Amino acid sequence: MYALSGNCRYGLQCKLKHPKGQKAAPTARQQSSDQRHPKLTDGRFYQWQLNDGNGWRDIDNDHVIEAQFSLPHTKSIKIYNTPYGAVTIDFTKMRIYGKDLKVRRLDDGNTVWMWYCILHRGWVKYGDKDSKGNSGPIKSSDIERKFQSNPASSFTFTVGANTFEIRFREMRQMGKKRKRKVARRPLYRQQQAGAAVPQAASAFQNMSLGKKPQWQFEGKGGTWHTFKNRPECPVSSDDIEMKYQQNQSSMAFKVNGQPYKLDFTAMTQLNLTTKHKRKVRRVLI
Repeated sequence: MYALSGNCRYGLQCKLKHPKGQKAAPTARQQSSDQRHPKLTDGRFYQWQLNDGNGWRDIDNDHVIEAQFSLPHTKSIKIYNTPYGAVTIDFTKMRIYGKDLKVRRLDDGNTVWMWYCILHRGWVKYGDKDSKGNSGPIKSSDIERKFQSNPASSFTFTVGANTFEIRFREMRQMGKKRKRKVARRPLYRQQQAGAAVPQAASAFQNMSLGKKPQWQFEGKGGTWHTFKNRPECPVSSDDIEMKYQQNQSSMAFKVNGQPYKLDFTAMTQLNLTTKHKRKVRRVLI
C-alpha cells in the first residue's frame, strides 16, 4: 500500500526549509546524481518522494516505482491508496498528472545510468551486441560522462561513414535520414539488506525490454504457465498486474474452491489448505 510517511529526514537540506539552497525537482532529461540535490546517506540506494506544498515525504514501498522507471519503454506509473487518491507519475517529465503535487527521486550518488535508443525491434541499450555478436561503437558510460559534464550539450559518434548526434535537451538521436527517441534510465539496484525491500523487484533486472507485463506460475518440470481466466480460476494475468500496481503485498483467490495466496514479496503462490507452494514471476512480452 502506498502511504506517505514521516517527516523530512534531510534536515538542513530540506527543500521546504531552505528553498534558496535547492532547485525544483528535475525532469528525467535533466536529472542527474550531482550535488544540486540532496543525497541519501542512510544506506538506501534511492527514495521516491511527493510534495503537496508542505514538504517532501517518502513514498513507502517505492521499489515498484524504481523498477518500472528502470525500463526505458515505461512512460508512467499509477499508484493508489495515497492521501491524494490515485496518482500518476510521468517519468519523462518527472511530474504528476492532473494534481498539484511534485515528485522527485533521490539517490545515494552511485546510480549507474543506462542509455537506450528505440529501433524497429524496440528499445536497445547503447553498447549491446547485435544479432551478429558485434558490440555497438559507444557505451552508456560514454554518453553519461558527457551528459554529466553538460546536460544541455550533445554527444556525437560515428558508425562507419555515418555520423550521429544525441541531443540531450531533445532526448533524440539525430542522423542524416531520421531521428530516434533515446531514454536515460537507472540500472535497477535492489535495496541493501535491512531496507525492507521485497525480493520481487529484483526480477526487473533481467527482464527483456518488452511491451506488456505477464504473470506466470511454475508447473511440473520447471515449465512456466500464464495465469488465465478460466471457469476453475477466475484470476487472469491482468487481474494480478492490477493488484500489483496498487502495491499490495499479496492477493487472495480460489482455484476449484481451494484458497490461494499470491505473495508479491516472496514471489510465490501458496495453497492455504495443502500448504503447497509454487514460484511465480512477472515477465514482459
